[in-house]
Amino acid sequence: MKRPDPRAGLPAIWADGFGRASIRSVQALTVAAFAWAVLWALTRVPLVVIPATIAVILSAAIAPAVRWLASRGLPRALAVAVSFLAILAVFGGVVTGVVFLIRSQWTDLRMKAVAGIDQLHDFLNNGPFPVSDQQLNAARESVQRFFTSAAFGTEALNGVRTVGDILVATVLMAVTLFFLLKDGAMIRGFLIGFLPANHRAKAHLAADRSAVVLGGYVRGTALVAGTNGLIVTVALLVLGVPLALPLGVFVFIGGFIPIVGSTAAGTVAVAVALISNGPVTAVIVLAVIVGVNQLEHHFLQPVLMGKVLSIHGLAILLALAAGTLLAGVIGALLAVPITAVGWTIFKTLTGREPDPATADHGC
Repeated sequence: MKRPDPRAGLPAIWADGFGRASIRSVQALTVAAFAWAVLWALTRVPLVVIPATIAVILSAAIAPAVRWLASRGLPRALAVAVSFLAILAVFGGVVTGVVFLIRSQWTDLRMKAVAGIDQLHDFLNNGPFPVSDQQLNAARESVQRFFTSAAFGTEALNGVRTVGDILVATVLMAVTLFFLLKDGAMIRGFLIGFLPANHRAKAHLAADRSAVVLGGYVRGTALVAGTNGLIVTVALLVLGVPLALPLGVFVFIGGFIPIVGSTAAGTVAVAVALISNGPVTAVIVLAVIVGVNQLEHHFLQPVLMGKVLSIHGLAILLALAAGTLLAGVIGALLAVPITAVGWTIFKTLTGREPDPATADHGC
């Protein structure tokens, strides 16, 4: 059967190659404008979008535990509650332990900090690039002027407002996570129900694969970050650096931001080692941080998450840059999982990924 000519019925000006390219360009610009409008609308309500996104990501990671508990006979709501309590117990225990460790070692750290600042002062005066006391005093006075200025007061008020926003977002995220774990299948079916009937099966498949990707990403990232934090903690304990466990926890948290998170968190450990133990220990800690980053990039990431994400490192870097520009640290945290889900949905809808033998039905 002869296929109809798509140029039939078009005016001559639109029927040639240039005319068809113009039509495609207008269509592409329309889609781009719609996408920009959606992004603009989402960035206007970050206190809703960001907690909801984090809740979706966490639900994909926690859903297997909830299903396991439900398969043992627990009601769905009780299984979700048990999972919540377990997470809160772990998180609360870590925070409490870190706070007590900081309080118990604060006096020792302060005494070492005084000696370390004196050593740093001597090094700056007599090092390869000498800095005079007059220059140091000028820098200190400029810092003091900033902390006593109106600008610092404004920043402090903004900081208080930010803390309030974080508390509200945390509560909203917890509530959203609870309902996603409890009624995730119903919510997903309701949303997919708006699609045409012939597209719903593929949409369910894309949702299942996205849940697998998100769950694997969170669990893989937690393993990578935990390994980084453990190595740094052991190194700091061996070197006698104060606050070794809190700094290791900080490295663990930083590990959830790919590529740059562990490095940024590691600089804090290097700074504490420099102030408390001197430049030699700081250089050793820096070498440990560099070695941990190399282990993460060349072994842990490919082994634990390479098959889950199937995204090139350049794409991850570009996604991080875009996420940081759009939403700062939160954007950097969410950029990679959102990109991974987008790529998974695209492959599913275009038929580029074969049907899995088994699907992890998440939230």
